[in-house]
Amino acid sequence: MGGSGSKAKGVWPFSGSGAGGDSATDGNEQSLARLKGSRNATPFVFTRRSSLYYDEDGDLAHEFYEETVVTKNGRKKSKLKRIQKNLIPQGIIKLDHPCIHVDFPIVLCEV
Repeated sequence: MGGSGSKAKGVWPFSGSGAGGDSATDGNEQSLARLKGSRNATPFVFTRRSSLYYDEDGDLAHEFYEETVVTKNGRKKSKLKRIQKNLIPQGIIKLDHPCIHVDFPIVLCEV
């Protein structure tokens, strides 16, 4: 059944060997270079992408709404309309304390 994972041999960022097999038998110098550079990877995450946005006024929130007045059958009714244009993402934020990466391949606690 259609999986979304790629079939290419990848490199675990936290271990010294490739996920698909022994990197020495691959004969691929590019994968060897990637392995040597990834040995210094840490299992901790220090930053993340924020889910907050700035609007035109400089307000910071997850969602923005604007109140609109709709007249129907002579009655005025106010509705909230979600604003999705002209929003600027907050960007990368630093975490207060480091978290463990979700792809860390070691069981930390077994119940």
